[in-house]
Amino acid sequence: MRVATWNLLHGIPLLDPQNVPSLAQVASNISADLIGLQEVDRQQGRSNYEHQTKIVADANGLPYWVFAPAITGTPGETWEGATDSHIHLHSHADINPNEPHYGIGLASRYPLTNIEVLRFKAAPFSLPLLVPNDPRPRLMKVSDEPRLAIIADVESPLGTITVANAHLSFVPGYNVKQLRKLTKYLVDRPNPVLVIGDFNLPGKIANLVSRWESLATLPTYPTFKPRIQFDHMISRGLAEETVRQAKDSAEVMPLAISDHCALIVEITK
Repeated sequence: MRVATWNLLHGIPLLDPQNVPSLAQVASNISADLIGLQEVDRQQGRSNYEHQTKIVADANGLPYWVFAPAITGTPGETWEGATDSHIHLHSHADINPNEPHYGIGLASRYPLTNIEVLRFKAAPFSLPLLVPNDPRPRLMKVSDEPRLAIIADVESPLGTITVANAHLSFVPGYNVKQLRKLTKYLVDRPNPVLVIGDFNLPGKIANLVSRWESLATLPTYPTFKPRIQFDHMISRGLAEETVRQAKDSAEVMPLAISDHCALIVEITK
């Protein structure tokens, strides 16, 4: 099973802004069986009112997907925290087709069951961050937003695996607390557990904080010259040989969209 995590920066092209392929064209290069997405737009004017989770799922031939918004509105403009009533599943009609949302997605080749969302409050202050800008990134004071994780059981050929896709706070300390809360919430699951996503934690911190197995230790940011690993896959309950093979297969894929590379591993029996 080919597993990927990708912060797609709501579809912003950075490597070659003058020659912009579609999100579907870019996403099809990943060829994943299971993919966690972060910084995903739905019905936003800035991204041509696309449903980006569905686009990525369709581009990879993944029939099962779920989109869970962190906020209703547009980051950096007017927004409010979203609720679970805004979650959109592949099998359900979109009940708010004209309302802009921003959040995370999970798409799978195999059925997703027992879907739930774990939400985290935003840090109550702003921090200066380097943000994408043409022609070069610029330093801006950025407010934190509510964060969340999508949790689901994946009925895969390898058996049932509990997967959580998370986008954690960029505020130091808050991201650590969120990861600890998430792994503690999942620790007693009867299935092997895989937590993927953009944790905003550099290097080995995610592994040290969780005390779970890291399936990939590769730099994922920034796309044009990866130096830091912000995107992670950690696991609990996978067989030792499965973990070893996943580590051996791990790859980073720079793509024409986003400032994060996609992180990909192969999980086998």
